[in-house]
Amino acid sequence: MDALTVAGEIAPYVTAAVGAYGTAVLTRAADASADATVTLGQRILQRIRGSQEGAEGSDRFDRAVAEAAEAPGDEDFQAMLRVQIKRALLADAELTADITRLLSQSPVSFTASGDGSVAVQHNSGVISTGSNAQIQR
Repeated sequence: MDALTVAGEIAPYVTAAVGAYGTAVLTRAADASADATVTLGQRILQRIRGSQEGAEGSDRFDRAVAEAAEAPGDEDFQAMLRVQIKRALLADAELTADITRLLSQSPVSFTASGDGSVAVQHNSGVISTGSNAQIQR
């Protein structure tokens, strides 16, 4: 897979890990109680951070993780983290290959096909696929 495809593939894992552990995701040991998505996200972030140590972008990467952790639901901060991930992957073909291998070993898989299909691992709200659905609060 190319770097941009890999960056898109890992976004849900990274977001889940940052949401679960905050900035500790970068240094925390693997947690046996964490689900597969969080664990994979944590491994991905730690691998990317390891490749960044001493590099020019390491501070920006750490800051992007911290900002995403402080506001886990904020799409802008998630986007900033994705940008840092893309930069790291585009700059390092070996890192991209390593992350691709991590993805291929993951037991987590989502597939949705067809009109109105939805694939989610966790949901705390309403999912509506009907064209005439009405959601009332």
